[in-house]
Amino acid sequence: MEWGPLILTLKLAAVTTVILFFLAIPLAYWLSRTTSRIKPVIEALVSMPLVLPPTVLGFYMLLAFSPNNSFGSWLDEWLGIRLVFSFAGLVLASVLYSLPFMVHPVQSGLSSLPRSLSEAAYVLGKSRRTTLRKVLLPNIRPSLLTGIVLTFAHTIGEFGVVLMIGGNISGKTKVASIAIYDEVETLNYGAANMYSLILLGLSFVTLLIVYLVNGRYLKRFSR
Repeated sequence: MEWGPLILTLKLAAVTTVILFFLAIPLAYWLSRTTSRIKPVIEALVSMPLVLPPTVLGFYMLLAFSPNNSFGSWLDEWLGIRLVFSFAGLVLASVLYSLPFMVHPVQSGLSSLPRSLSEAAYVLGKSRRTTLRKVLLPNIRPSLLTGIVLTFAHTIGEFGVVLMIGGNISGKTKVASIAIYDEVETLNYGAANMYSLILLGLSFVTLLIVYLVNGRYLKRFSR
């Protein structure tokens, strides 16, 4: 068993989680406060990865960013960016596919807060950004933790979307889930079992953290 796919998987999960943390908070805040008519459309787009087969998203990303297409060719020639069969492509695919796992918990947490918190901060002269950062986010720590851990765990388990956009390049795009598939195809069940056990353990520990921390948080504030 090689450790490269596991290290690459953890790197991909960490980078994706950090990017989504900063992207999802303003989006979740807007969704929790807006009354715009396009809100259902945005919510549907955000939630599509929950019901869309990952190979569909991976296929269209492969078409869009392929150097054989105009947009992919323009990115490659003018900006020097090649997303197909690269780690950057894996990150972009993971960000899109894991988006609802970060947005939904944060949106739910912000929606559960009383409007009086924001209104009191505005009366005291605080801006929307300061109110979000210093008043609202500290009050939804369990939701933030849930979003972070679910995003990390979900990215670890990705297969179809990363296979389509990244392929199977050892040391570059070959993550653990793809390594398991390769080992099974070559009947190397011992290595596949080791990869699977490690991913199983990581997934269990990350989810256990959420339940333990959130449980303690609720007990502390229910006293």
